[in-house]
Amino acid sequence: MTTLDTPAATPAVPAAPRSAAARAWRTVRSSRAASIGLAIVAVHVLIALLAPVLTSYDPIANNADQALLGPSAQHWAGTDQYGRDVLARVLYGGRYALGVSVVATLVTLLIGTVVGCAAALRGGWFDDVLGRVLDAVLSIPSVLALLVVVTALGTGPSVIVLAIAIVYVPQVVRVVRGAALAVVPADYVTAARARGESTWAILRREILPNITDVVCVEFAMRASWVVLLISSLSFLGFGADPPTPDWGLMVAENRTAITVVPMASLAPIIALATLVVGLNLAADGLSKAWGVDRIREGS
Repeated sequence: MTTLDTPAATPAVPAAPRSAAARAWRTVRSSRAASIGLAIVAVHVLIALLAPVLTSYDPIANNADQALLGPSAQHWAGTDQYGRDVLARVLYGGRYALGVSVVATLVTLLIGTVVGCAAALRGGWFDDVLGRVLDAVLSIPSVLALLVVVTALGTGPSVIVLAIAIVYVPQVVRVVRGAALAVVPADYVTAARARGESTWAILRREILPNITDVVCVEFAMRASWVVLLISSLSFLGFGADPPTPDWGLMVAENRTAITVVPMASLAPIIALATLVVGLNLAADGLSKAWGVDRIREGS
């Protein structure tokens, strides 16, 4: 017998769309390479932040009586030629490497993303002229361009950030432009243009949200190259000034005593290698999880 007071079925309420952070976290969890890579990078960041807690030694204080000591209970990684604790310098060196690298990569990615999106959206003569300028800049070897900039302007974190931006912005522009070109013909971009929205509004609301995956992968990949480039500059004497604790500078200072205190050179090399491996794993994992083809995008 059917009753008249049977409650009607409640209509299903569609689930709220996942936020960008939730989608990113789900992607990281689905990729073993990305999870391992980001975990390695997180450990480096944590160690750099906790450096004053993890060691009681001053990374720049000289002590001639403790010079060239091997690993011991007092100095786990030994001391360098100036009597400075190697482990303390490695721990504090992560601050310089990560700090300068992150700022340089963010500046490079910000400029390259805006210019690349604008080139894809505007097209025409602007895209053609920009392409020729990028070809000219990219024809110069990266290390040579860096050396020219630091030789002309001097050393220091701000100069290094500027030099890296000059070298890597053209490459980022090409990658982002390739990704944006696939979005520009979309109906929602055409509708935004028909409404008379400004170029900046279209970039911010329509294009950038749809190439976030490419930008994130590009950040991880560029960061690994920037870390190596900054350490290379320090090794050549154009980066961090002594006695700044920097991994590249540590290798340069202690390479002549590598047979006496090998850890003074090996410890910063191991730290640099693990950080670069972590960033590369994160970039590769995110690239495969999101289906980002960096070759197709123009890298």
